[in-house]
Amino acid sequence: MPTPLPPLANPEIELAISYAAPSSRAALRVLWALDAQLAATLARASDPMVARLRLTWWREALVRLDTAPPPAQPLLAAIATAILPGGVTGEDLAVLTDGWEALLVPDPLVADDLRAYARGRGALFVLGGRVLRLAPPMLVAAGEGWALADLASHVRSAETATIARALAAASLREALALRWPRALRALSAVLVLAERDLRQPGEPRGAPRRVLRMVRHRISGR
Repeated sequence: MPTPLPPLANPEIELAISYAAPSSRAALRVLWALDAQLAATLARASDPMVARLRLTWWREALVRLDTAPPPAQPLLAAIATAILPGGVTGEDLAVLTDGWEALLVPDPLVADDLRAYARGRGALFVLGGRVLRLAPPMLVAAGEGWALADLASHVRSAETATIARALAAASLREALALRWPRALRALSAVLVLAERDLRQPGEPRGAPRRVLRMVRHRISGR
């Protein structure tokens, strides 16, 4: 039995996962844990070359899960146990590393760099939809909008943040134009907070109004 993963650092994502059917929660939690691991890989690297090497290690390790048992690494073991049996492959998951690698270019990041990042990291929503057994087209715009909004909240360059917010706003408008089905609200509850972050940057995680917004979305799908 694989070593249990620690709880996610973001309590809002944990709350959103609780909106999913019990049978899907473990896979969603592991998917978000992989995203957090890849984010930490960049944050902890001493320079872009080191970050690129570490991302390459993760990409190769994920792809290898399709043909070999997982190594003694808790996250990879959890992926093999919770995600792969549902039909999402290690190669599918490796696409997430492409998004993070797109950020490893000399500053300033331009719109094309940000779009490449959003396509790669934003695939998390498409993969989450597969975990939930649904794959509507709006998951593409949803993932890209969420990824860009999250980056805008953390990037140091004001110029990059401005471009990321503009791109995120367009994708989020598209993704949130329709009522989300109940089965996907474990993902879209995170999305409505991304849209809120564009309007009210700096609002602390877990603030009562944010939780209320998630609850409203869980009920209405909007």
